[in-house]
Amino acid sequence: MYNKIDWNALRDKAYKCAKAHGWHEKRYNDKHFLMLIVTEIAEAVNADRKNRYADVAKFKEWQGNSIPLSEETRKRRFNEDFDAYIKDTVEDEFADVVIRCLDLAGLLGIDLTSLDDLLKQEDKLLEMSNIQHVDFGEQALELVEIVVDDDKLSTTILATIFCTYLWTQKLNIDILWYIEQKLRYNETREYRHGKKY
Repeated sequence: MYNKIDWNALRDKAYKCAKAHGWHEKRYNDKHFLMLIVTEIAEAVNADRKNRYADVAKFKEWQGNSIPLSEETRKRRFNEDFDAYIKDTVEDEFADVVIRCLDLAGLLGIDLTSLDDLLKQEDKLLEMSNIQHVDFGEQALELVEIVVDDDKLSTTILATIFCTYLWTQKLNIDILWYIEQKLRYNETREYRHGKKY
């Protein structure tokens, strides 16, 4: 059952984090950002091929520990556990797909409130969807086709988030939880995450 989400708040958080880490110092064209979204979809396919799924139980095992620790130690431990049990998994790559969309929506000032109206029909849409009837690679290609469709960019972003959300629900992945963890992780990473751009 879908619960109301403040998609614009998530958008702002993702954009603010990306900007603080140097991802918007140079203005790339929209196709650059769309290709980054496609790359995350491809990385999800690769993670699935390698059977790399998150081990949330192990990740949460230490995170719920009530031992008093310094903020620095807690942050370091969170990152170590994220690297060990979540990073580069299917769930992590799905979170990256949505975060890339949220970041681009933030850059372009796209309002995401209409996602709530669409997702209120989640149960009905999941029932009608053919997601469970195609394999992972086929479903990924369908998502890529949405990203590269020549429709209005705001429609592309909304449709990509919407379809990723539905797909992850079919896979019993709590995508919002993974997005929150990944944003928390990204906030602690080095400038441009040590990458070229």
